[in-house]
Amino acid sequence: MTTSVLLVGDTHIRSWDEAHPELRRAARAADIALHSGDWVHADVVEGFQAEAKRSLVVHGNSDPVELRQALPQREILEVDDIRIGLIHPYWGREEFPSERLLPDFPEDEVGKLDVICFGHIHVPLDEVVEGVRFVNAGQGYPSFLVPGTVAWLRISGSELSVEIEEFAPAD
Repeated sequence: MTTSVLLVGDTHIRSWDEAHPELRRAARAADIALHSGDWVHADVVEGFQAEAKRSLVVHGNSDPVELRQALPQREILEVDDIRIGLIHPYWGREEFPSERLLPDFPEDEVGKLDVICFGHIHVPLDEVVEGVRFVNAGQGYPSFLVPGTVAWLRISGSELSVEIEEFAPAD
């Protein structure tokens, strides 16, 4: 059986009701929905979690203090034989090399990860560096010249595929 894992991040909206209908559909359709931070408002977190069958979330650097205190900085999820780390690098500013995320998941502390899902850069990314697959879904809303995108991880046993999906064209 294949498990569908949705990755979304950087939604930057005031309320879940403002989320694009296709993003909401994707959250409902996924077996597990991950959000890599930068929600901006608690209502978005609550709406996302209510819409999803199962969810795992972290805070981002643009989130207010109360969200940063309520949500974890990082999470780890195991789906079949695949170990996934989830984070929004609060230390990031501009784009950075993916491997810079590795110290946030020290192997001696968390074990070996197969995938690190992250937010912050607003650019879809799927690459393997130092034996770890790094996935960024892009941004969870369409904006001027930038489409709204999500990433789908499909997992069956030790098999993993990743697809970046545009759910809304740029405005």
